Amino acid sequence: MNETTVQNLQTGPSRQLIAWLAGIPLATAAWFLLYGQLIPFADWVLSLTGQTRDTHLGEAIHFFFYDTPKVMMLLIGVVFFMGIIQTFFSPERTRALLAGKRLGVGNSLAATLGIVTPFCSCSAVPLFIGFLSAGVPLGVTFSFLIAAPMVNEIALVLLFGLFGWKIAALYLGLGLSIAIVAGLIIGKLKMENHLQDWVRDIHIGKDLPADNTKMSWEARFQKGWQHVKEIVFKVWIYVVIGISVGAIIHGFVPEDFMVSIMGKDAWWSVPASVVLGVPMYTNAAGVIPIVEALIGKGAALGTTLAFMMSVIALSLPEILILRKVLKTRLIATFVGVVSTGILIVGFVFNALL
Repeated sequence: MNETTVQNLQTGPSRQLIAWLAGIPLATAAWFLLYGQLIPFADWVLSLTGQTRDTHLGEAIHFFFYDTPKVMMLLIGVVFFMGIIQTFFSPERTRALLAGKRLGVGNSLAATLGIVTPFCSCSAVPLFIGFLSAGVPLGVTFSFLIAAPMVNEIALVLLFGLFGWKIAALYLGLGLSIAIVAGLIIGKLKMENHLQDWVRDIHIGKDLPADNTKMSWEARFQKGWQHVKEIVFKVWIYVVIGISVGAIIHGFVPEDFMVSIMGKDAWWSVPASVVLGVPMYTNAAGVIPIVEALIGKGAALGTTLAFMMSVIALSLPEILILRKVLKTRLIATFVGVVSTGILIVGFVFNALL
């Protein structure tokens, strides 16, 4: 045993390490307890206003006070634990794990992970940032960011229940294809220089020690908390602004207006639906009942699904949050590539069904 190991055996864990070991389980339990109370909290805040969810204003208020703490809690939790995990892997090792696979295996793995993470677009951003901070290639992280909100078990189960397995399977295949191909394209474009400077510094590993395998657990926990301070304190205002925009649109945009331009006959209905969907914000569980209502009123399935994909994969609130992480050119590339994929899905569904 080396001298450091002998000293550790003689002195035992430090008080600070004991505090971390006791505090993390308590904080985790508190996190899950609070997370489970977000809906009652939003209901309580709404009751103080005298509004109900049957009104446009009431629905907007409820949405804001539910989604804001939800996204912030996810951001803090994911960034903290990704910060700890990062200390076990050098950026080179992490990149090797998910990059360099033939035929986009890294993108496929990331997109598949997105299927089992039932996040809306804004909730997926924390893990997107965490992947970048761990040195995961940019194109692979985008495959996850696209797939997580757009193709998940909630969307698939609801589509299966409403429209049958063929529609659900077709949606799964096309959605995964968009996520994988879009990630591959963005990766091939080599746009790492279009990350914001503070994200790029984390992405290339500037803040990691040269030999992070010898870090103590105390240092790893401190590194996780440092990640929270560096990342969350930079993006929180964008989270609040983005969700505020989403809440206003979520509560006030009329459904009948969208139905009037989503018919199957007009070729422009698919791109028009994508344009309409981008400013809105909800998750798959929230938008699929709207999809059902739109189809019931005569909207074409392909047009409606294109609208749904744009709402949950290209929401304006998500773009506002990403603005703190990505530079304008990279955001524009992301929006352009994903929009093209969504348009293809819309036209294919309208042509086949």
